[in-house]
Amino acid sequence: MADTAVTVAARLDRLPASRHTRKLITLLSLGGWFEFYDLFFTAYVALGLFRADIFKPTTGGLFDLHGFASFVAALFAGLFIGTLAFSWLSDNFGRRSILTFSLLWYSAGAFIMAFQSTPESIDLWRFIASIGLGVELVNVDTYVSELVPKGQRGPAFAYNQFIMFTAVPIVAFLAWQLVPLKILGLDGWRWVVIIGSIGALVIWWIRRNLPESPRWLAQHGRTAEAEAIIADLEKKIRLETGAELPPPETLAGESETKKGAWSEIWSPAYRGRTIMLVIYNLFQTIGYYGFSSWVPTLLISQGVDVTKTLAYTFIIAVAAPVGPLIGMYFADHFERKWQIAWAAIGIAVFGLLFAWQSSAAGVIICGLLITLCNNWMSFSFHAYQAELYPTRIRAQAVGFVYSWSRFSAIFSGFIIAFFLGRYGTLGVFSFIAGAMVVVFVVIGGLGPAVTRRRLEAIAA
Repeated sequence: MADTAVTVAARLDRLPASRHTRKLITLLSLGGWFEFYDLFFTAYVALGLFRADIFKPTTGGLFDLHGFASFVAALFAGLFIGTLAFSWLSDNFGRRSILTFSLLWYSAGAFIMAFQSTPESIDLWRFIASIGLGVELVNVDTYVSELVPKGQRGPAFAYNQFIMFTAVPIVAFLAWQLVPLKILGLDGWRWVVIIGSIGALVIWWIRRNLPESPRWLAQHGRTAEAEAIIADLEKKIRLETGAELPPPETLAGESETKKGAWSEIWSPAYRGRTIMLVIYNLFQTIGYYGFSSWVPTLLISQGVDVTKTLAYTFIIAVAAPVGPLIGMYFADHFERKWQIAWAAIGIAVFGLLFAWQSSAAGVIICGLLITLCNNWMSFSFHAYQAELYPTRIRAQAVGFVYSWSRFSAIFSGFIIAFFLGRYGTLGVFSFIAGAMVVVFVVIGGLGPAVTRRRLEAIAA
């Protein structure tokens, strides 16, 4: 019989790596897969929207709804509202139920958007669908961090993002094949959106038997349910490994179940982390989405024709899962904050080199290297920000700090369109490089160490 004096979290953190835990992370990641599908089809359906004369590549004014930047802004405005206004629901009602609700919300909104024909109506439904996505990814990050033992968080987040980033080459390939076509009277870009919205419903069905987060259950006094889930995990892992489990590591005060509040993220214990992550998220999105959401448009501005642009972007997109795949083996061998910081410098350097390329090989190689650095930074910071807060406020704290990346992206798209129109790709990547330097300084200089530490110790 399990020792009930030992916390659920302590029992969870001593579990070895197993196929069963990997299965649970896979199910969670398949839900997040559709946020990545949606985020990245932004770039790939752009050419179809231009061809249909719905949006223009550049803007006539700062907030011109007929410019493609408004489509990008609608996405991030919805993500901003979802992460900022609704992430607390997960801390109150549980990870599992809110994950399911948010995925269904996205599916409905995206499906309706696929049948709109004006910039205003497309932007509206893009905004509505994205609210569901904003809640979804915060929940995925929170759930993964709480479910995985301390020595496996880095590889687990890398594996999680490896699965989600497979959406990028798939959506790039679909766009490459479908965007130039019209099928059953519908433009190809609409089919790209429809496929994503229907696929999300399929994954919702697959995920329906996921257990609730044991840490969340214990935090809310539902100890019997939490211990039943942990006991099931322990039983399956003993059978899988054929060995007894190591003893749990207990920490003073970790059994407390006090109720969390949003104001706690501004308490002396967490204020510095909150400010650091807000600054980080304001700037990291400039580099990340400044390339991934604009790469076809950037290539066209360099004189690459539409057919070659779609082919190049597909080749670059194939590299999207590579960074997380490598990270599965190295993520917990190096301190997480330095992985984020040096990946940002890589984005700055390779971005500036990209702006100078004129050959196909140069464009593709630099694009691959930017993608590798972008996605290494992505899986590292998704793990990092979820590790810095206690279970009682994890979702709302992550939602708050992460929402500022969405807020930044609402406006950075218009700024990138401005730089692209007046200074070309070199101006765009100079702007991105400056943002990445800020990321390096903030995370490298102010971030606490987290790798291989218990969540309860990091949050203490």
